[in-house]
Amino acid sequence: MGRKRLITDSYPVLRRPRRRAEAKGRRGTRQEEAPAPAAPCPDPAVLDMLRRFDLSWEYGPCTGITRLQRWERAQALGLSPPAPVRDALLEHQDDPAVTYSLWHEYPL
Repeated sequence: MGRKRLITDSYPVLRRPRRRAEAKGRRGTRQEEAPAPAAPCPDPAVLDMLRRFDLSWEYGPCTGITRLQRWERAQALGLSPPAPVRDALLEHQDDPAVTYSLWHEYPL
């Protein structure tokens, strides 16, 4: 009777062309790039101060916006948020652990 037909039997098999490095056994001349140096991790005291800022509801909700946006919104509303929080946010603005609040989804 033969073998059982599969759904993949009705589609043609496509093969991708090999690159030169693959054809030669991966002996290409391309050099590996060195990873960029990681930014220094902020002090745990700074992260604790930012967590306390996240948890204080007197400055408004913190979901969906960055900590700096929340600080600026509170400042615009006259709520006088702590200045050391803004200084820490500006100092470590490239670190997602500092930029985003506890309830914010980190960008991929």
